[in-house]
Amino acid sequence: MKKLLFILLFAICASACFAQRFTVATYNLRNDSPTNDDSVRGNGWKQRLPVVAKLIQFHDFDIFGTQEGLVHQLHDLTKAMPGYNYTGIGRDDGKTAGEFSAIFYKTNKFKLLKHGDFWLSTITNRPNKGWDAALPRICSWASFREIKTGYKFYYFNLHMDHIGVVARRESAKLVLQKIKQMTANQPVILSGDFNVDETSDSYAIINTSGKLKDAYELSPIKYAGTGTFNAFDAENKSKGRIDHIFLSKDFSVKRYGILTDTYRALNQQTNKYETKLPSDHFPVMIMVDHK
Repeated sequence: MKKLLFILLFAICASACFAQRFTVATYNLRNDSPTNDDSVRGNGWKQRLPVVAKLIQFHDFDIFGTQEGLVHQLHDLTKAMPGYNYTGIGRDDGKTAGEFSAIFYKTNKFKLLKHGDFWLSTITNRPNKGWDAALPRICSWASFREIKTGYKFYYFNLHMDHIGVVARRESAKLVLQKIKQMTANQPVILSGDFNVDETSDSYAIINTSGKLKDAYELSPIKYAGTGTFNAFDAENKSKGRIDHIFLSKDFSVKRYGILTDTYRALNQQTNKYETKLPSDHFPVMIMVDHK
């Protein structure tokens, strides 16, 4: 009888511990714009979509931020991945136009409580370009409750400008200000394509803020043999990480990985298979426990 009771208690404890762990990721999807030549080079969205969807499902992302996805790409992913939903708006009109910084999440694991968006600019409530930015940039955010445990946290996801040095620096300050104003010291995850590596000043503003820390630095296990931008070149090896996940101290990072998954596609001209990449960025995935 005692042995049976011990087994039962052990199972309950194990179940409770498991419920406190989930995976977080950030993934620049590469926009499916008619102005780029991705399809000509064999990297079109229709070809990449099933690979991206299977990659996400195989690695079992529980919640993740995306960058560059256009509204039809987000709809495609939602259809290809039953059990996921997303929140976010287009940066060009505050509705569906332009790139999104969407947040995807498993609907059976998380309950969406609140959500919103702000532009990375001095004018945060409508589409516009901030400081020296080349393009409008947006940050989408949401408040979630983990269904099994009741654990509540905030998730912020963004894509910083690729040109504006001042814009990136001021955007980092703005995001920290918004987090402090909105979250009331609740747990926070910030992910995105920051367009700079870990040596930049805008990265340092966040990483030394005392509020958030780079998951890479916190993880005891790192699977990161290259940087996060690959330019659709499977032979490319870069040094800098420009896609980051920052966490408040409420989370404990167990693993960090830059996922360099590839796939094979037939080149119609040579009739030979080539090694291809699902996006021009590698996704970053972490495994966290919450306290």
